[in-house]
Amino acid sequence: MQQLSLGSISIDRVGEIDQMWVDGNWLYPNMEAGTIRRHAAELGPRLVEAEHEKLCMSFHSFLIRTGGKNILVDTCNGNHKHRLPKMPWQHMLQANTYLNNLQRLGLRPEDIDVVMCTHLHTDHVGWNTRLLDGRWVPTFPNARYVIAQQEFEHYARLLRENPGTRIGHGSFEDSVLPVVEAGLADFVDLYHLVDGTLEEGVWMEPACGHTPGHVTVHVQGGGQQAIMTGDIVHHPIVLIEQWLTNSGDFDPAMARQTRRKLLERCAGGSDLLLAMHFPSPTAGRVEACGERFRFRFLED
Repeated sequence: MQQLSLGSISIDRVGEIDQMWVDGNWLYPNMEAGTIRRHAAELGPRLVEAEHEKLCMSFHSFLIRTGGKNILVDTCNGNHKHRLPKMPWQHMLQANTYLNNLQRLGLRPEDIDVVMCTHLHTDHVGWNTRLLDGRWVPTFPNARYVIAQQEFEHYARLLRENPGTRIGHGSFEDSVLPVVEAGLADFVDLYHLVDGTLEEGVWMEPACGHTPGHVTVHVQGGGQQAIMTGDIVHHPIVLIEQWLTNSGDFDPAMARQTRRKLLERCAGGSDLLLAMHFPSPTAGRVEACGERFRFRFLED
């Protein structure tokens, strides 16, 4: 993704895993056989592998630079995290890719002022912390970690009610609580202005369903808006087949309703959609196509 400029605000993509090919049924358990093949020509080989019913995903953050602040949205999987037995592809990663890509954009972890969490799933909070001398410490020591109160309370309640259980495959304990214990977490309402104003700034809006306190991140500048989706949308195929349900949805019906509302909001307008799992070039716009939608990458 090329850098986006919205007035005085810039947005960059910080990649951790650029391509991961997954079975369609792993991402969407209710996907019927032949669905991917049926849309292969429209979606193209960058997004689907038709013969084996595979979908391509990416794991990345977005870096917003505005008014002298560096804001990071979601932090991918992270290193050295124990994710067995259910998440073997996340287990004990040991790559320097993510922080190296941040450095290529001219920033060190110490330069990040705000980390925004769209939700608290493992692949969105992993780099919140890093392992140092056997302890989990905040990766971004000078940042405020902005988390929706409703989201945090859900996972904290699960931990209280299920002692000994690894909540979020362990991510709540190793990637969220250490930030809270370090005094760096800000718990906020689902509607929350992070920086600037609604005319030129960054804020959160509620987008619940995938998790109880899921939010979208909105960036407005130069008369244009970009919306970072979190996990409302995992793959462009769901714009076409809107009945698909992600395996991680907390409330599938609400998640579908939230997704439909977002797509209708964006369709045919100038708003940019920045999904957390669309492979490069990532950014694009939504077009209405009858009762369904189509995603157009900016750099196509």
